[in-house]
Amino acid sequence: MKILLAMDSSPASQAALEEVAARPWPANSSIEAISVIESSHLWTTSEIVLEAERCAQEVVRRAVERLRSAKLAASGAALSGDPKTVILDRARTDAADLLVVGSHGDSAVARLLIGSVASAVLRYAPCSVEVVRAKEQPTPGRTTAGGMKILLATDGSEYSESAARAITERPWPAGSEALVLSVVELTLPPGRALFEVPAFDAEFLENARAEAMKRAQDASMRAREILSATSLRVTDLTSVLAEPPRSVILKEADEWGADLIVLGSHGRRGFEHFLMGSVSEYVATHSACTVEVVRKAG
Repeated sequence: MKILLAMDSSPASQAALEEVAARPWPANSSIEAISVIESSHLWTTSEIVLEAERCAQEVVRRAVERLRSAKLAASGAALSGDPKTVILDRARTDAADLLVVGSHGDSAVARLLIGSVASAVLRYAPCSVEVVRAKEQPTPGRTTAGGMKILLATDGSEYSESAARAITERPWPAGSEALVLSVVELTLPPGRALFEVPAFDAEFLENARAEAMKRAQDASMRAREILSATSLRVTDLTSVLAEPPRSVILKEADEWGADLIVLGSHGRRGFEHFLMGSVSEYVATHSACTVEVVRKAG
């Protein structure tokens, strides 16, 4: 597995580094740590440029040293340019499987999860993106023996199945468990608008509810089937939608004490707004825990 770790000197980037160093990864995995010197530095004095370069190089040096101390194959590079462009280009050049970033920071990569840079990375990265969220206190959701709590949000689409398979393709700390979350959401037949459904059409609404429940249960069952290939203890939760899906995901993750939320980058036709665009971005930028948005291979 090829992992690209985008860093700066912030505590959030340090948290991302520690998360990568602490996790088990597939055999023969390699990690490249990069630090981006923002282009604007090149328009200032030579002293500022040199200091920015020294800082970036030191960040990379320490990151590589930390990763190697964890027995991981690691390399590093200090680069310059527009952060989102450099990060995306490097992910493509490296043929990365996973791009890992911290959720906040104080320099070029610091703004990775703010505004257009966040959208660019989450929407256009050629690989999965993991946003590590630093926590001020020990994670209450950690299971015994250092295990992790992983919440998989699924809608039954091929993208959700890719997210489930991404979990099965990695080793996890002993004692880890997974919660499969499937949200019940009513949808209308193609070409039919909400105002065309009379409020008193009880039969239609009842059928719609039954279909929505079946979709959610089927999605949950398929995800559990995929995760059965792992040593994770798997449970599921079917949530009847009372809030926007993104809110349900965040709420359940918080109440369960999740360490990691995993979701697909797109959704099943008719559910695009569930696991696509603004929802995955919203979850990644507002979650109290780490979030991975899985991009379907090919």
